[in-house]
Amino acid sequence: MTDTTEKELRLERGSAIIGYIRRFSATEKAVFAVFVILAAATALLMAEAVNDHFMKEVPAAGGALHEGLVGLPHTINPVLAVTDADRDLSALVYAGLTRYEDGKIEPGLASSWKASSDGLTYTFDLAPGLSFQDGTPLTAADVVFTVGKIQDPALKSPLAADWANVTATATSPTEVEFILKQPYGSFPANATVGILPKHIWDKVSDDQFVYSQYNIDPIGAGPYKVTSLSRDQGGIPTGCRLDAWNGYAGAKPYIKSIFFAFFPDQDHALAALDNGSIDSLPSVPADAAAKLASNAGEPYRIIAAPLSRVFGVFFNQSNNPVLADDSVRQALSMAVDRQAIVSSSLYGYGVPLDGPLPPGISAVGPVSQPDIAGAQALLEKDGWRPGPDGVMAKASKSGGKAVSQTLSFTLYTADAPDLKQTAQSLSDGWAKIGASVSIKVFDPSDLYQTVIRTRSYDALLFGEAVGRDSDVYAFWHSSERNSPGLNIAMYANSKADKLLQSIQSESDPAARSADYAALDKTIKADYPAIFLYAPDFIYALPKSVKDARIGTMTAPADRWASEASWYMDTERVWTIFDR
Repeated sequence: MTDTTEKELRLERGSAIIGYIRRFSATEKAVFAVFVILAAATALLMAEAVNDHFMKEVPAAGGALHEGLVGLPHTINPVLAVTDADRDLSALVYAGLTRYEDGKIEPGLASSWKASSDGLTYTFDLAPGLSFQDGTPLTAADVVFTVGKIQDPALKSPLAADWANVTATATSPTEVEFILKQPYGSFPANATVGILPKHIWDKVSDDQFVYSQYNIDPIGAGPYKVTSLSRDQGGIPTGCRLDAWNGYAGAKPYIKSIFFAFFPDQDHALAALDNGSIDSLPSVPADAAAKLASNAGEPYRIIAAPLSRVFGVFFNQSNNPVLADDSVRQALSMAVDRQAIVSSSLYGYGVPLDGPLPPGISAVGPVSQPDIAGAQALLEKDGWRPGPDGVMAKASKSGGKAVSQTLSFTLYTADAPDLKQTAQSLSDGWAKIGASVSIKVFDPSDLYQTVIRTRSYDALLFGEAVGRDSDVYAFWHSSERNSPGLNIAMYANSKADKLLQSIQSESDPAARSADYAALDKTIKADYPAIFLYAPDFIYALPKSVKDARIGTMTAPADRWASEASWYMDTERVWTIFDR
């Protein structure tokens, strides 16, 4: 049959149908119209259902985050950054050869890397087409230049110790070779440092490096670019705007803009959060977080993530002979209610610990419960007896003469609400086993200069911040006992020293894990310190921000490691087009 014939048949049939409809009565036409409308509506609903079945909501680029930071940025520069404000902005503006993702080291500007069999040479290959935010190509020469600036003694970079005894060489424009003097399995973690643009910074002398305008108007290769900086009448920065940079080599962030406002202290920042001039705030104090979390009607929520830190009481056994007694240190540890301290001093924002390793290195299991009776029995077995005032005393001989020791010492700590509360809780608990403890509180800077640096304390309530490389060598190796070493318990154990050295050189995760387990057991058996808790990083974040996954952190700036997955806007797409 031809096309013409087919068209004629369709026309004839259509005319016939219309003729039948015209012969309908008024009632029949009304009923017919209702059925036609129902059929059309049903077809539309079915089409919509089918469409919904094959479509999904996905993150979309857009939205703006308004965040408060306590303190002013001085050096938005990964080589010089010291304050939280500097580190936050540097983490967004700059990019390193490697980066953190879900607690693991992943490629960043480097597409891959490899280590030699002896662990002394690391070779990194740069991803193709890299550039800085001013359009200048990023090459291996920029990487070598950045390492050189970190190692420059005139700049006093806080990262200098991480890069000591490392030789960096650009073997080609896209390849960098690092030679170490001794194996260091965590070296790829060091490579997360942001890369500086050599074409800008090599024109700046060491004398002017700290004062360069590029510390406030930075050019990096990270996911965000500083697009504006606001100042008050005195020229002091009050805020800045960062916009997502399309040239970033990694996963592009969804959130289009981040506006930072700078505040002199937490009280001003919390007031701004309360009045809505900012909608996010990092490092919220635990007491404030407890109040904020109780109000479900606020537009923000409280997120908590474990910090890779260990707070505890570190003993100076040479400063007070009483603390050189193994049974005394063990009894003091047995009397501590760690969970109660986390609840009262940290309002629940923390993890109780009874060992030297923070969350992120080893799994945190249940901690020992306080045992007052057991602690008293241990002391009595060692010859300690309660005196008329309830304080334990012990008779001993010194130089052929009978002397009496009392179980008393001084606990030193910094002037911070959580630490002062913790110190008081410890003192109250230790009084139950007959220990007399006085508390001395210092300004944090005075505590370091007057007490820690000189090792002038009986016991020190303090926190250790473990870096991204998960290396606790500086805190427990015997070579770090004297200032400026960080072994504030002045601990010395040859087995522990060997384990610490093995951990540094070991690149196999399973072997490192086994060494860490052995180290944990060795240190705990000697009771050089009473381990208490790892505090949480507390973050007030808008409810409009979705998929903000924050794992164990070493510093507040680490929250940006997952920022590429955060989103505020969405769009609907067919599932076949969703990657």
